[in-house]
Amino acid sequence: MMSDEAYVLKIGQSRIDINAMTATGAFYALQSIVQMAEKSRNIKCCMIYDCPRFGYRGLHFDVSRHFRTKEFLMKQMDAMALVKLNRMHLHLTDGAGWRIEIESYPRLTEFAAWRPYRKWSDWWSSERNYCESGTVGAYGGYYTKKDIKEILEYADRKHIEVIPEIEMPGHSDEVIAAYPELSCDGRQYGNCDLCPGKEETYEFMENVLEEVMALFPSEYVHIGGDEASKERWKTCPDCKRRMQEECLADVDELQSYFIHRIERFVNSHGKKIIGWDEIMQGGLAPNATVMSWQGTEAGISAAKAGHDVIMTPNAYCYLNYTQDAPFKEPESIGGYVTLDKVYSYDPVESGIDKDAASHIIGIQGNLWAEYLPDDCMAEYMYYPRAFAIAETGWSKEENKDFGNFKNRTLGLLQLLRGKGYKTFDLENEYGERKESLNPIKHLAVGAAVDYSIRYDSKYPATGKEALADGLLGSWSYGDGRWQGFLTDVDVTVDLGEVKPVHYIGATFMQIISAWVYMPEEVRISVSTDGGTFSHVGTVFRDFPATVDGLYFKTYGLVCDESCRYIYFQAVRPQIDGAWLFTDEIVIN
Repeated sequence: MMSDEAYVLKIGQSRIDINAMTATGAFYALQSIVQMAEKSRNIKCCMIYDCPRFGYRGLHFDVSRHFRTKEFLMKQMDAMALVKLNRMHLHLTDGAGWRIEIESYPRLTEFAAWRPYRKWSDWWSSERNYCESGTVGAYGGYYTKKDIKEILEYADRKHIEVIPEIEMPGHSDEVIAAYPELSCDGRQYGNCDLCPGKEETYEFMENVLEEVMALFPSEYVHIGGDEASKERWKTCPDCKRRMQEECLADVDELQSYFIHRIERFVNSHGKKIIGWDEIMQGGLAPNATVMSWQGTEAGISAAKAGHDVIMTPNAYCYLNYTQDAPFKEPESIGGYVTLDKVYSYDPVESGIDKDAASHIIGIQGNLWAEYLPDDCMAEYMYYPRAFAIAETGWSKEENKDFGNFKNRTLGLLQLLRGKGYKTFDLENEYGERKESLNPIKHLAVGAAVDYSIRYDSKYPATGKEALADGLLGSWSYGDGRWQGFLTDVDVTVDLGEVKPVHYIGATFMQIISAWVYMPEEVRISVSTDGGTFSHVGTVFRDFPATVDGLYFKTYGLVCDESCRYIYFQAVRPQIDGAWLFTDEIVIN
């Protein structure tokens, strides 16, 4: 039996026949013809049976950080439909601005939809205030209910389901600014989490969701659920009372109570919730679908527990990460995700049993817009990587071939550019950091490295071998070669025997938008016996800690020593949350 999106396409000498069970299947057959005609006006006679691997094939649009017009969204639907993407995830609310009209709460669009800064980074580094819609210089916007209806009508013609996201309980600065009584302490500013102890919070969310669900025919409502700080909940009298009444052990269980309660309300209206993988903290709501972004572990765990999962791991599916050498690309939040890396991802990892695999219902590409104020910049980041998301969502893994895909992608990019889209220049891609392409040789390769302070478990690279394995890092600190520290780097390298040493050094990176900084200084000492060390020298940071972008600096010393042990200490700057990343201690 054919699926709802499947089709049979028969191209003969004098006619084309399309056989499909639904209008959606027939629509996708037409998209295939468009793609074939773009490649060559002489379409070859053939017979194609085609159906998708996954039912959910999505793109995410962050219209909170930077508002996008309905025309922009419709334009992107044209590109989505061409490659058979069928879900548009609208991130309508976040601390940077509320973007949908709610008649019962007018302050959300009169006030919380506007800020006095165009650049998100300027707003973020300020007091993070909002302003009235009529204020001179006010930046923002929102969709009226009429706008939403127009967007949905266009989506229906493109066979795309639009999924609204109403963020909760974290990332709610704008809600609290408009309605401070929904915070734990009643203050207008300085709060990002809604108070789950107050009944008024649930009344607010239910009223908002009722209006949203009445607008959107989607079977899903995305409720966010990510990155709630929960700090004020620990001391809030209302939260404490709620925890006592509901026998909740901690604030994670309090968040789970909140999510469960919202899910019951959404389910009572015949819809399902999706949440980011943090909704698993404290216990996952029974019917929730998990969007797995912090790697794949949470998604796999949820799938094994019988929950539907949409895979969107940031290492493969975050399209706001740089897609080429950062020195030539627009400002971004950090990370490095190329077209071939997106394409290489398989949502069903090896070793997952058949039952768990059946709960992985799709894949989504996410584009967070902190550093993308202009529409053309957003398009540049989407295309062509959105094509890789589409093909991974549609094609079986064994049928994928990157070389073939890349050739087809070049044609699709030419087609989009001809229609006025701004796209990445794939033909002139610079590629990976050259230093990382081949292993290097030096005296410490294979040497034992003793850690006085252990690296952070989130970025272990290859563990204790990482700093002496001969492998230099790529453009991204998340590549498995850069080792991360939330402390000083404090290690001793053992060369195995006394050797002449003429150079000692290591490279660090800085991306302050990602809280990655250069060390304040690096101190290097040597020893022949491992007991008595002599100081060789100190290399100081000569690079400002305020300059954003991606930068590398090698902290190295030329010396003339005979030693077996090298003590290497990199001093972390006194900035809360600052990371140090290094890839190799090179000794020659």
